[in-house]
Amino acid sequence: MSKIQFLIALILLGFFLIKGSLFTVQETEKAIKFKFGEIINTDYKPGIHAKIPFVNNVKKFDARILSHDSRPERFLTKEKKNVLVDSFVKWRINAVGKFYTAVQGNPATADIRIGQIMKDAMRAEFGKHTVKEVISQDRQELRDVLVNKTQPAITELGIELIDIRVKRIDLEEQVSASVFRRMETERARDAKDLRSRGAAEATRIRADADKQAEIILAEAYRDAEKMRGEGDAKATSIYAEAYNADPEFYSFYKSLDAYKKVFKGNGDMIVLEPDSDFFTYFGKKK
Repeated sequence: MSKIQFLIALILLGFFLIKGSLFTVQETEKAIKFKFGEIINTDYKPGIHAKIPFVNNVKKFDARILSHDSRPERFLTKEKKNVLVDSFVKWRINAVGKFYTAVQGNPATADIRIGQIMKDAMRAEFGKHTVKEVISQDRQELRDVLVNKTQPAITELGIELIDIRVKRIDLEEQVSASVFRRMETERARDAKDLRSRGAAEATRIRADADKQAEIILAEAYRDAEKMRGEGDAKATSIYAEAYNADPEFYSFYKSLDAYKKVFKGNGDMIVLEPDSDFFTYFGKKK
């Protein structure tokens, strides 16, 4: 072997040794370094790191949020009726060493384990409630319950639980029809009760309004009669004062007023004796 060939071989060997001594960790990755198959380090930040060729090997895992989208599953409710639940879980690797130990670092295995944990939690939760309660239950409340139930078991896998969502809850056809009939009956009963209470309240309000109207009219009539009486009394007093001041003029004024009221229309006719008191001031000489 010539010197040039030896130099090239040496350079190549050095290149491969350097390449085998370094590894990079991306922002979206987590890494484990092994020494003859034993985990010696898992705490790697993004960047370039060193290892010993042929002694250490490195495995990398996706650190991004992953999704477990399970197939719709049937669960029994409290009254032993099936509901079909469609849900998904968002998760990511948190403790990569624990993740590797628990599921051999296999995301597919982790997905299966998460699905099993979810099924157990949902089976226990839905078994506590009736169909009506399951249908009407607030989804956020259900989500919080499921998170609390599954978080400890999922954490043991070295996984961080990001979110759980129930996309839909369906009933089997016969169960659905039965539930809807019962709900319709309950709503009809509630509507009837509300209408009855509304009618009773309307009757009470109407009776109270009629009572108030009668009171107002009675008070108005009373006040009107009082004012009319006071007016008549005052008018009588004025008439009396006028009469006492000049009886002849008062008699003359009242006669004129009577003439105006009697002869106010065209063609009015009255038959009286000429010497009747009504004509006292007709033709009377001053």
